[in-house]
Amino acid sequence: MAELVGGGGLGDLAYRYGYQRYQTDIMIVCVIMLVVIVQIIQWIGDTVALKFDKKYQ
Repeated sequence: MAELVGGGGLGDLAYRYGYQRYQTDIMIVCVIMLVVIVQIIQWIGDTVALKFDKKYQ
């Protein structure tokens, strides 16, 4: 996640082009993409955790 948000990835793109240059459309698209990526990673983590959780087997 650090690469996507703080390491020159989508977060950097959203900040430089969206926020600093007042291009709201770019900022909104980048933020939506970040939220989708985080939700997908969270869903994968929850699925794996449920699969290996011995309490629910």
